[in-house]
Amino acid sequence: MPLVTGKDLLVKARAHQYGIGAFNTDNLETTQAIIEAAEEMKSPVMLAITEGAMNHSRKRVVDIALYEANRASVPVAVHLDHGENYEICLQCIRLGFTSVMIDKSHLDEASNIAETKRVVEAAHAVGVSVEAEIGVLSGIEEALNVSADHAQLTKPDEAERFMLATEADSLAIAIGTSHGPNKGIGRPFIDHERIKAIADRVPQPLVMHGASGIAQDLVKRLNEAGGALKNAVGIHDEDSAKAVTEGIAKINVGTDLRLAGMTALREVLKQKPAEIDLRKVLGSGP
Repeated sequence: MPLVTGKDLLVKARAHQYGIGAFNTDNLETTQAIIEAAEEMKSPVMLAITEGAMNHSRKRVVDIALYEANRASVPVAVHLDHGENYEICLQCIRLGFTSVMIDKSHLDEASNIAETKRVVEAAHAVGVSVEAEIGVLSGIEEALNVSADHAQLTKPDEAERFMLATEADSLAIAIGTSHGPNKGIGRPFIDHERIKAIADRVPQPLVMHGASGIAQDLVKRLNEAGGALKNAVGIHDEDSAKAVTEGIAKINVGTDLRLAGMTALREVLKQKPAEIDLRKVLGSGP
């Protein structure tokens, strides 16, 4: 099936109150797992690739994602996650991405608007959709480490001004989620009233980053197989389900795939210490 844009998927999702999963991939095995799961569920999906994943694989992960996406029986968008600047967004557009994210949320409002507009103008000229971000999530995203004290929740009036000024296709908002496996102590607080207030002002699809659930049975299995993951908690399913009825159309998941993959790898290495065929080891995850 031909690739689709993020906008193609997300506008429908917001209108009909369901969420599109955007899953981070770094390699062949993860990409195949995402596509196979999407086909099994008969669900559209977004393959999310960071600049770090591209650098690690010397951009081979892009070739893999495009190949698998074009062969899929469900609609797939290939998406740049957390693009740091105009140049990487353009590079990804030229490589064949159908959706890019420009993340200048750490800048002041005027600078974020200016940089986002540059990307929107270039991307829209060739039919590629753009995600932007207002607010700052805590946790670790690639090389960026933001403490809880420096996280900034999205303000509804700022979000409205931003989207009117930039004409971006979707907006990532900070509403209490965080990147990584350590999302606080106990159940993370998701500000549903903030989601609804932003959605009342912003008609475009909204995006929830840092939405991994961190299944506790996987944490237990990982640690039993030699891992050492402490204080790992995630977003509850009911919070994500509720959010998609309030304006969230895209759910970003990365840590859950890494957790599942590393759990499977640790278990097979522990159970089969004589195994030397890398294909059989990597084939166990994610």
